[in-house]
Amino acid sequence: MDISRWALRLEYDGTGFVGWQKQQDGVSIQSLIEAAASRLVGNRPVSSITAGRTDAGVHASGMVIHIDFPGDAKINGRQIRDGMGYYLKPHRVVVLEAAQVSLDWSARFSAIWRSYQFKILNRQARPALQETHVWHVKRVLDVDLMQEGANYLLGSHDFTSFRAIACQARSAVRTLDVLTIHREGDLVIVNTKARSFLHHQVRNMVGSLVMVGSRQWPPEKMREVLEARNRCAAGPTSPPDGLCLTGVGYPEDPFA
Repeated sequence: MDISRWALRLEYDGTGFVGWQKQQDGVSIQSLIEAAASRLVGNRPVSSITAGRTDAGVHASGMVIHIDFPGDAKINGRQIRDGMGYYLKPHRVVVLEAAQVSLDWSARFSAIWRSYQFKILNRQARPALQETHVWHVKRVLDVDLMQEGANYLLGSHDFTSFRAIACQARSAVRTLDVLTIHREGDLVIVNTKARSFLHHQVRNMVGSLVMVGSRQWPPEKMREVLEARNRCAAGPTSPPDGLCLTGVGYPEDPFA
């Protein structure tokens, strides 16, 4: 079938959704996106591929996907952005940009990096305005100790200790290019970047780093956890609320 492929950059609030991927029960981001795209082309079916499958409750400010529209559809980038934006209401899912790409371009396989940010609200009072966008941690966190622990994780390692038990990746070896922690008032912000991540890797790394920041573990414990190659050696899995996929990189930016 003749198709035209479009790259889309999205932002969404993951609260209340079952995650990116279509499920039998619950509303997914993918199902909303494909339904909105279908309405642009007379309710004909369309398919989508994502750069990363975010879990339930995880947000995105720079997710990239591609959609294959019927080749005879007379649409442009502005119509896709605004039309899908209209059909996605009232859900907090928005198309930021749309650009036509070649049929051999893939949102998933053409990507060369992905970046995430995790926000921790570090104060005694519970969140009100940011309730579904932060992990509330009452114990005082030392960001310098957290950064010291994070430095052990940089580079190429077997991240078995930080992958979900249900992770289906064939290899646990990943190369972590960025893992920085800084404080902005009551917020402790973790930024990380790699070509790809294991299932729950970021949330598990953050859970362990909080153990370091709260002085329950020394920073060098992170090296021991990494070398154990055992999920039971690491800290708890942090909640999804604080996690946001912030960007996906390609050799050539399709939106440039």
